Amino acid sequence: MSLTDSIKLGEYTRVLKLARKPSREEFIMIAKVAGAGILLIGFIGFVIYLILTELPGTIF
Repeated sequence: MSLTDSIKLGEYTRVLKLARKPSREEFIMIAKVAGAGILLIGFIGFVIYLILTELPGTIF
């Protein structure tokens, strides 16, 4: 183990010491935001798919 590896390990250890378990309310809020983001990305992808599959048929 080199000196740079031990420095990085120390940084990771410090971050883990500062971390804490989220409360139930925080977890539910994070889950809602993540779910909304997944749905939004999926909806945008679906709209792009529809545009790319239907638009060439109407032009040509």
